[in-house]
Amino acid sequence: MSTSGFSVLLLAAGKATRFKSERSKLVHVLAGRPLGEYLLRAVLAADPERVYVVIGHDGDAVRAALTSAAAAVGCQDRLSFIEQREQLGTGHALMVSRRELEACPSPVLAVLVGDAPLLRAETLRGLVEAHTSARAAATVLTTRLDHPEGYGRVLRASPGSRRLRAIVEEKLCTPAQRKIREVSSGILCFDRTKMLAAIGQLSADNPQKEYLLTDLIAILHRRRERVQAFPVADAREVLGVNDRVELAAVEKLLRVRKAEALMRAGVTIVNPDATYIDADVEVGADTVIEPGVSLLGQTRVGRACTLRPYSTLTDAVLGDRVYVRPCCVISASEIASDVIVGPFAHIRDGAVLEPGARVGNFVEVKKSRIGRDSKAWHLTYLGDATLGQKVNIGAGTVTCNYDGEKKNPTVIEDGAFIGSGTMLVAPVRVGRGSYVAAGSTITQDVPPESLGLGRAPQVNKEGWVRERAAKKSSKSEKQRDV
Repeated sequence: MSTSGFSVLLLAAGKATRFKSERSKLVHVLAGRPLGEYLLRAVLAADPERVYVVIGHDGDAVRAALTSAAAAVGCQDRLSFIEQREQLGTGHALMVSRRELEACPSPVLAVLVGDAPLLRAETLRGLVEAHTSARAAATVLTTRLDHPEGYGRVLRASPGSRRLRAIVEEKLCTPAQRKIREVSSGILCFDRTKMLAAIGQLSADNPQKEYLLTDLIAILHRRRERVQAFPVADAREVLGVNDRVELAAVEKLLRVRKAEALMRAGVTIVNPDATYIDADVEVGADTVIEPGVSLLGQTRVGRACTLRPYSTLTDAVLGDRVYVRPCCVISASEIASDVIVGPFAHIRDGAVLEPGARVGNFVEVKKSRIGRDSKAWHLTYLGDATLGQKVNIGAGTVTCNYDGEKKNPTVIEDGAFIGSGTMLVAPVRVGRGSYVAAGSTITQDVPPESLGLGRAPQVNKEGWVRERAAKKSSKSEKQRDV
């Protein structure tokens, strides 16, 4: 159990109408993670005793996403969920959480909106420490914006004072208050006992007809409790994501940060503005990433690789010195060291390419293992196949793995040579060191060191072209006579 002395209430119940989506905005993907996961990771890194998540709209999906995120860092035991069946405002979220908060072990409660993905754990800890050292009833994380539209304005008790008297939602601001540039981030820290004593005074008697969390500041101020501001210098930390325009802006910022971190770690990114790298991607030093490349999900790229333009890797694992030529798609597959892939190759669904393998242009490899130093350079489909070492696959080869009901395996043993235009009708095995003649349809196993030949006999009809021409000429003459 943590001894940090604070817990967190994460507000994640809202419908986010400006997103115009049936899903909660917290499960919309942001640089490879659900939006809500970013804040939860920062919260857990700050080491609270408990994290309570208020869910409502699309609650099952939010619960699943955040539970998975907490489990990934071994903190799922700290997480619990509270259902807000009616979404009547941020203050109402506290009201429905009252029973859990009364049993909370912490003297301090931080309340956070769930859509601030750039908040750092250090900032949250700083907020709690400032609140605790001042023995405040409430501390508001604030920032200054050049364009504060959409945010609640912070009213200080007097000019220059750290103490606050109210937060006014923009809809309720006077013209003078709208000129105030200091805004509330929606992240507040409370003395838990004093907060619980005050929430009974919250009212929905306002134009929004909602119970507002921010009204607690004025209530506590009227009670002569200490209410203060904790300003954060970098306003980007508290940027909310209220619509898809803001989602795109935050994603761009996250991707720039990721690219800069990789470049400082020894990765060459030729054009960061035209490269898309998700938050959890790992890339080794001396790798070169060219424009248009997307590295998504849990992709891991080794050292000294080259990723040519417009390739997309999703949940892929690459060893060292892998060369990916332009316009390849690699998903949920493993590429060992010293492999060449592409251009226009598609590697998917658990495929494994062993060291030194070569998979060339317009080759698709699905759920197959390509052995060490084996090659399939051109226009080939390898599905549900196992290739040994130093196998050569000729252009236009297809493993016919689907019989209309189930997928069947193809096995090609070490050193086999498959001629161009071959159809391997699975289930079938080609033995070690065997040859399959070009243009064959192979429906039976080929023994080791044998030649498999599955062609129809060729028939040459000599003089056919002259006879055909003569028939066409005769037919034309008859038509003219008619």
